[in-house]
Amino acid sequence: MQTQLPVAETKESMPAEQRLTLNNIAWDTYEKILDAFGEYRAVRLHYNEGVLEFMVPLEAHENPSDIIGAFIRRLVVDSGFDLKSMASTTLRRKELQKGAEPDKCFYIQNESKVRGREVDLEKDPPPDLVLEVDITHTDIDKNHLYAKFGVPEFWRFDGQTLTILQLQDGEYQEVEQSLSLPWVNKSLFYEYLNNCKTLGEAQALRQLSTWIASHFPQS
Repeated sequence: MQTQLPVAETKESMPAEQRLTLNNIAWDTYEKILDAFGEYRAVRLHYNEGVLEFMVPLEAHENPSDIIGAFIRRLVVDSGFDLKSMASTTLRRKELQKGAEPDKCFYIQNESKVRGREVDLEKDPPPDLVLEVDITHTDIDKNHLYAKFGVPEFWRFDGQTLTILQLQDGEYQEVEQSLSLPWVNKSLFYEYLNNCKTLGEAQALRQLSTWIASHFPQS
């Protein structure tokens, strides 16, 4: 009989993620699991100093992930800035004993340093902005994980609330405005999110573009 991962649920009892956590996993084992699963797979892996989490995202996870990713991309591109999107690319540093596959990650300020080639975190800066959607509990301390990677800005969304974290003196501090997009505050995000629910995603993006054009007429 095939063993199924436990289904985690939101407050509304809608399935969001399936998670399985293993402890005392060696780095070499983590890398072998990555190789065995391959690049094209549904499960995402996070590794933090011996703790390995398998997570399968379901619709209640993937929809807000894509919506927020579209929000970030539209803001960056329509405002005239550069962007390299890496989606859920595996980020790993053996010396840190850390690996991650975030929902979305972006180079914005440092885009020119990694343009047109594969990123090597042993030499290149970390992504400027990482997004994680965690509707349900995760056993991975993601604040600690991405802080050690040196990611300057970390967005977390729990299905209701967006938390924007900036790296300050090696630790994340919650802020109201984005570092990568300093003209953006959370009220704009919540308006966009509400428009996605009431007007549809396409119309929400059109209205966002209208807002950007009014604030960046040169773009």
